[in-house]
Amino acid sequence: MDKELMDLNLKIDHAALQPEVDEAAIRRLCCEAREYLFYSVAVNPAWTALAVELLKKTSVKVLTVAGFPLGANRTDVKIVEAVEGVSDGAHEIDMVANIGRLCAGQFSDVEAEIRKVRRNLPPEVILKVIIEAGRLTEQQQVEATKCVINGGAQFVKTCTGFFGGATVEQVRTLFRAAEGQIEVKASGGIRTLEDCQRLLSAGATRLGSSASVAIMKEFATLY
Repeated sequence: MDKELMDLNLKIDHAALQPEVDEAAIRRLCCEAREYLFYSVAVNPAWTALAVELLKKTSVKVLTVAGFPLGANRTDVKIVEAVEGVSDGAHEIDMVANIGRLCAGQFSDVEAEIRKVRRNLPPEVILKVIIEAGRLTEQQQVEATKCVINGGAQFVKTCTGFFGGATVEQVRTLFRAAEGQIEVKASGGIRTLEDCQRLLSAGATRLGSSASVAIMKEFATLY
C-alpha cells in the first residue's frame, strides 16, 4: 500500500454541505461516518448540534463552517457562526476568507479577519481557512497562505467545491507556501482513490469529500 493511503479514512472530512441537505441526509452522513470511522463530518451550521448528538461516544469529530460558501459575510457574522458552532459542539471550523479581498490584494485585511475569528475560539478548536484557490493567481495563493499562518489558523484549504475542485498544482503551491507551519486541506471534486493519492502526495494532510463512501469502497477492492 502506498504510504499516502495508510489510514485513509482518518484523513477524510465526510461532507454534506449542499444547500438541499436535509435531516435524513445528515443522519445518513453520520451513519456512514460511524461505519467507516472518518476523521470528521462536515455540516452546515443548522445541522451541527444534530451531528454532534448522532456521533457522541464515537471517535468521529464534527466540523462546521463560517462564511460559507462565498466568504463575503461581515467579520462579526463569521465570528458568531464560528462561536455558535463550537457552542453546538463542533471540534473544527472551516471558514471562508473574503475572496474579493484576496483577489484585490488586500491581504492585511484578510489576515486581520482570520485573527479575529481565531481569537474568539478555544485553543483546542481547529480553524481551517478556505481561500478558493481557483480564483487566485499562484502568487495570490502564496500570499493567502501567509495570511492564514499569520492569522493563527491551523490549515489552509483549497476551496469550497462550489466553484471548482482542488488541483495538484494548488496543493503543491499551498504546501510550499506553508513551509511546515500549517497544514493543507484539499477539497472539491475528490471522487476517486486516485484523486486522494495525488492530492496527499502533493502535500495535503486532510481531504474533504462528499464521495467518501465510494472512495472507501474502491479502497477496499484494492487493499
